Order: sequence, then structure tokens, then C-alpha cells
Amino acid sequence: SHLFGASVGREGTAVQIGGSIASGFARLFRLDDNGVRIILMAGIAAGFGAVFGTPVAGAVFAMEVLSIGCIDYRALVPVAAASILADMVCHSWGIHHVPYRIGFAGYPDLSGQIFHTDPVLLLKVGVASVCFGLTSLLFAESVHRLSPVFRTLCPIAWLRPAIGGVLTIALVFIAGSRDYLGLGVVAATPDGASILNFFHPGDYTWSWLWKLVFTVAALSTGFKGGEVTPLFFIGAGLGHTLSTFLGVPTDLLAAVGFVAVFAGAANTPLACTFMGVELFGATDVIYIATGCFIAYLCSGHSGIYLSQRIGVPKAAHPHITAGMALRQARGFIGRRVRKTGTQTSSDPATQTGK
Repeated sequence: SHLFGASVGREGTAVQIGGSIASGFARLFRLDDNGVRIILMAGIAAGFGAVFGTPVAGAVFAMEVLSIGCIDYRALVPVAAASILADMVCHSWGIHHVPYRIGFAGYPDLSGQIFHTDPVLLLKVGVASVCFGLTSLLFAESVHRLSPVFRTLCPIAWLRPAIGGVLTIALVFIAGSRDYLGLGVVAATPDGASILNFFHPGDYTWSWLWKLVFTVAALSTGFKGGEVTPLFFIGAGLGHTLSTFLGVPTDLLAAVGFVAVFAGAANTPLACTFMGVELFGATDVIYIATGCFIAYLCSGHSGIYLSQRIGVPKAAHPHITAGMALRQARGFIGRRVRKTGTQTSSDPATQTGK
């Protein structure tokens, strides 16, 4: 996918590789179901922590991603060890991650305070975080709704990526830029749209939307890859744009958007808060945490991982209960919207088509 310019990420492959290796060890040592679950979580943590250089976030992500609103602390030691060791192995091979820096640190003199907090600035970040959460919802639903459309229009699996390639080329000409191909961490030109450039002043008003369109087009037509790095791009770009309207320091809101949009799409606000601290430092953790948790709530019962189980529903709903898969929850909400004004069945099995 990267070779042909598809706008996809890399963490999906890394996490799958980590999980596959862990699954092999589970079969080798004939682990029981609980052991298999823990070692798979360790594999996920290792893949995530190694790719982004965020071992703490990798460990928390592996525990948080399986069940929305719940964390299984029984796996804490194995996943933490796996994530930290994977990161150490990367560094031992001389692999370095992209350094992200934000210059905003609050007032020049924090008067001995470790964390910066300004009520007005926090309110503005909260407003922006609602936009981050809605963008997470838009991204996830776009991919989930367009993928079956392309499968219906083109049942031939190998032909769909070819159509996606043509669509990507067309989008390049429409956008007039190649900045939205690939990962988007760096740009081909010094002032091009990229994650790194979003932390500095510039004219990138609609870059986040273009990246969303490019990524949805690639994933919906069968290109394989992760969603996380494109979500970083979308979040940082949207934060850059909103900073102008809200009067918030550009680098601060780009950093909050960087992690908040992913938090909403993956339903992992705690892991993304830790990621923000590992990438940007702890001074602005109040703003980072606010962004992640508000985006998480505003993204609704949707997300990029449909196999997630709902541990604790985000909001009261007559048919969405604990233990339900996110795929089922989306079905309830979709049917409820389509049947406005019509009596809906109270039987969850009927609602999900089982």
C-alpha cells in the first residue's frame, strides 16, 4: 500500500505481526484461554509501543482497546514488559522515532507548578475536542459504510485496490498536491502539509479533510494498512485549523488533536493521554487529557475496531448494553435513525438481524 502511495498507516501491520507471533507462542506452550488472551495483549502492546516509541501508551492501549470503558489489569505486568522490551529492541537496532516538539509551556513562570492550567484555554480546548470527537465518528463511519458499497459494486477482490488506485490518482489531481499520499509525517516540500508542519504557522485549513478523504478512499477500496498515523495527521491538521478560530497556540492544539482524534476513533482515551505525555511532555497533560476524553465521549458508540466489546456504555441507550460488540451497537443506532417515527423492536436479536 505504501509503495503505491495509499494513504494508510503502519501500526495495523505492526500490531497484527505482534499478535500473530504471540498466538504462535500460545499454541507452542498450549496456554489456556486466559493465557492466550494475555499473550495476545502482550503482542499488541509490543507492536504498538515499538512502532511509535511510546511503551507506556502501548501497554495501556493493549489493555484498553479490547473492552470500551474497562481495563483488565491482570495483564498489566506482561503487556508492560512486552511493550518496554519491544521499544528497547528498536533502539538497540538504531531505530529512531520522529521527534515531536511543542513550544507552548504556559506562562514563562509557572511558579513551581508542574502542569499548566488556564481556565479560558481549557474551555477552548474543550470546544475543539468536540470537533475532534465528531471527526473521529465521521472517519470511522465513512470507512465502515463505504467498504460494503465498494464490495457490492466490485465483487472481485483484487480489482478493488486497482479502482482505489485510480481514485487516489484522481484525488491527487483534484487536490493539486501529493501531500496526502502515504503516512504524511513529513512533506516533500518545506511548506507542504504534514504532521510536523502542523505544529507551526501556515496555511493548512483544509488539509485534515483532504487526508480524511484520501484515507477513506484507500481503506474502503481494499488497500491494507493502519488508520492511526492518518488519524494523527487529521487530528493535528484539524487542531492547526481550529487554533486560528479559537485563539489557541497552534502547536498546543495540534498536539491535542494529534492524540484526541485517535482516542475517539479507537475508544482508548487513557492510552492516548499517556501517548501525549510520552510524545509532547507532561506540562500540558491537562489539555491533552481533556481533549482525549471529550473526543472519546463525542465519538459515540462507533470506532475503527468493530470487534471491540462495550464494557461500559458511553451513554444510556435502550438496547446498547455491556458485553455487546461495537458492530452490534452500530447496527442499533443505524436502525434507530432509519426508523425515525416507526416503532422499533425491543428484542436486540431482532435489531441486529440475528
